[in-house]
Amino acid sequence: MIQRIAKSNALIAAAVQLRPGDSIEHSLNNAAVMIQRAVDKGAELVVLPENFAHLGRDDFASIGLAESQPQGLVRQFLSDQARQQGIWLVAGTVPISDSGQLKPYARSLLFDPQGNQCSSYDKIHLFDVALDKAELNDGQQSSYRESDNFSSGCKIVVAQTDLCTLGMSVCYDLRFAELYRQLADRGAQIVTVPAAFTAATGEDHWLLLLRARAVENQLFVIGANMVDRKHPRRALWGGSAIIDPWGNVLATVDDEPGVAVAEIDLSMIDQVRAKMPVAEHRKI
Repeated sequence: MIQRIAKSNALIAAAVQLRPGDSIEHSLNNAAVMIQRAVDKGAELVVLPENFAHLGRDDFASIGLAESQPQGLVRQFLSDQARQQGIWLVAGTVPISDSGQLKPYARSLLFDPQGNQCSSYDKIHLFDVALDKAELNDGQQSSYRESDNFSSGCKIVVAQTDLCTLGMSVCYDLRFAELYRQLADRGAQIVTVPAAFTAATGEDHWLLLLRARAVENQLFVIGANMVDRKHPRRALWGGSAIIDPWGNVLATVDDEPGVAVAEIDLSMIDQVRAKMPVAEHRKI
């Protein structure tokens, strides 16, 4: 168990890394096991990966309708976990449809230690890309059209918790530096990045981008990724990590399910910004 510094501005955070389950029940059970492992290590803030309960399915419209109510299977599970463990829980993403909507949002949910959903963020940047087949193994998926199944969000979200001021983002958002600049400008101290980053792009870019966003904005970044590097079609990179404002990797998980747990001392943000006042030097 990580021992927390005796400071009011310190906390212990965890990035949970999961492999897609064979069913929703399997995925939820895996998540519960890893949340417990994070709590056993002292975590007060836990971040789950993107689409951790439904990855591999294609009936997102029906899932979105089923999860549109707080009593939806996954949403109730997440609320229960936050309440039973007494943690702040950033619940990856869950497909959730608003009234009259054909395609759901990829919605990241924030639960407080009482199990209340107190904030949410709809993924703004959807992963519509075509990778070079020549650089992939035979059978690997090369084309992704996330917008075929999901609606794009439009609101930047910074939430106030008892632990920190929390900026919310998801996966492909990581490539858009302007979002993180706005999160920092709105007071975010920690930015969470639930993800299902592909192995094809993750090997070169995942950790690089996590560190870049932390260094550029002088804040903490928590990246919680799905993992399945050897899947014959949709290989997922893993490499979940917690990064400090200087770009140091405080904790990481490689290519297996697990938890990256680290102590975060928020006073480091002011220290780094005092030494290098990037925001004051901005010209553009």
